[in-house]
Amino acid sequence: MAIKTLAAVDESELDRQLRPLTPAFGVEIQGVDLRAVGADQVSWIDQLFNQYSALLFREQKLAPRHLVQFSRHFGDLDEAPMNEKGKTAVDGFPEVYVISNIKDNYGDPVGSLGAGEAAWHTDMSYLENPPRASMLYAVEIPPAGGNTWLAGMFAALEQMPADLRERIRGRRIKHDGTYNSAGLLRQGITPNNDPMKCPGTLHPAIRRHPEADCDVLFLGRRRNAYIEGLSLDESEQLLDELWSFATQDQFSYSHQWRVGDVLMWDNSATLHRRDPFDPLARRYMLRTQIKGKGVPALG
Repeated sequence: MAIKTLAAVDESELDRQLRPLTPAFGVEIQGVDLRAVGADQVSWIDQLFNQYSALLFREQKLAPRHLVQFSRHFGDLDEAPMNEKGKTAVDGFPEVYVISNIKDNYGDPVGSLGAGEAAWHTDMSYLENPPRASMLYAVEIPPAGGNTWLAGMFAALEQMPADLRERIRGRRIKHDGTYNSAGLLRQGITPNNDPMKCPGTLHPAIRRHPEADCDVLFLGRRRNAYIEGLSLDESEQLLDELWSFATQDQFSYSHQWRVGDVLMWDNSATLHRRDPFDPLARRYMLRTQIKGKGVPALG
């Protein structure tokens, strides 16, 4: 489909480019080539992102430079983290993180594929200023499995029982900084699996979304999480209730990948995880991560 600027289309035509992913959140934007978006299209996409929390673009043909170029429209980019082999970024593009189980001719991984990605989480929420968004591009996918799941935290908070919401109102959750998404100890950290004592950052359980200007549930990761001011037993029980409620099917979307898909999700308004797949099957994805715009504010 030919690219058009917003000045050349009316609102009804724009609406026809949208296909909801779930009743709760997420939308597929059809007919957009991410290599050639103009300023008007970027503004429209950004508005949709703040409204729907997750965007899907199919049939893309992106080189790493295209992925970086498109991602930068939405903020400054983080550089790819180092793994145990010391290399996870695409050569020449430190902002492009390689997520893959493939090994090179020397038996070394060409990227990183962490076991921690299989559990519901929010990326790098242990930081004082967590990332705004993640963008994942499918280059090579296994024939089955490896779906990426998203859970919408606006809908979860909106439909949360009043008594549960009241129990977390004004409270902060510690987001553990001990382990990375691969389940490995972060560099320079002494292992500690006591949620009350492990390193981490406190963020509001209900935060004010920086773009949508409304409240949203912000959970992070379950491992080593702790709710400030409660006993460990009270914290564990309440966190279990929150995670069980927020990850129900009614709030979730399972994305079955196709080569050329780009999936973009709001790190402050969703949780995500990955399904398992045959370890002998090849999976090669490229990811960019957009920096946050400030410390999460109390909702």
